[in-house]
Amino acid sequence: MRIPKRTIAQRFHVRLVGSLLILIGLLIVSNKFLRLDFNALIQNFDQFLALLKDMMHPDWKSAPFVVQPMMETIQMALIGTTVGTLLAIPAAVIAARNVITNKWITGAVRIVFNIVRTLPDLLLAALFVAIAGIGPYAGVLTLTIFSFGMITKLFYECIETIDNGPLEAILTTGGKRSAMVVFAVLPQVYSRFVSYILYTFEINVRASTVLGYLGAGGIGQQLQTSLSEFRYDQTAVIILAILVVVLAIDGVSNFARERLQ
Repeated sequence: MRIPKRTIAQRFHVRLVGSLLILIGLLIVSNKFLRLDFNALIQNFDQFLALLKDMMHPDWKSAPFVVQPMMETIQMALIGTTVGTLLAIPAAVIAARNVITNKWITGAVRIVFNIVRTLPDLLLAALFVAIAGIGPYAGVLTLTIFSFGMITKLFYECIETIDNGPLEAILTTGGKRSAMVVFAVLPQVYSRFVSYILYTFEINVRASTVLGYLGAGGIGQQLQTSLSEFRYDQTAVIILAILVVVLAIDGVSNFARERLQ
C-alpha cells in the first residue's frame, strides 16, 4: 500500500502557520491602535486588593433587601424570554429557506432580523427607559427584543439542518405548509428549541443585572447604588445573590437539556 505524498503546504502546515502569523499581526496592530497599558493594571493592583478586602466582610443584614430585586430580575428574564420566544417561532419558520422557498421573502425577513440583532441591549434599555420610564417594564421590553433577535437566528438555522424528506412527503401528498410545520418540522427540532430557550433565559438573567444600571429594573439598580455609595460590603451580598441564582438556573437548565437528549 502506497502512502500518498503530501504537498509542501501539508508537510510544513503552511495554512496553520500562516493563520497564526495573521492572528499575531492583528493582535499587535490592535494593541498599537488601542494603546493598552498593562503596566497600569499591575501598578494599580493594590487598589483591587483593597476593594477585595472590603468585600470580604459582607453586610448580611442587607440580605433581606436583596430578595425582592433579585426576584424582579428573574421575573424580567422569564417574561422577556417567553414573549421573545413566542414571537421568534413563527418568524423563524418564515426565515427558514427549506420551509419558505421564496428567496425574496426569506432574504427580506433576515435583513430585519439582522437589524434587530445589531442593536445592543444597553441601547435598547436606554430607549425603553426614555419611552416607558424607569422600572422593570423597560427591562422586560429590552429582554423581549434581545431574546427575539437571538432565538430567531438559532431557530431558523436549526430548522434548515433537519431532514427534508418528511417535509417533501407532506407537500407531495397535498398537505398544507402549516401541516408541514406542525407534523414535520417541529417534531425534529423540539428538543433543540427547548435547549436554546433555556440558554437564552440564562443569558437574560445575567443581562438583566446590567440593565438596572440604566434604570431598567432588577437587582442592577441596587448594585449601582451600593457601588456609588462605596458600600462594598453590600455589593458583596448582591454579587453572592446573583452568583447563587445563576448557578441554580444553570444547574436546572443542564438537567433539563440532559433529559431532552
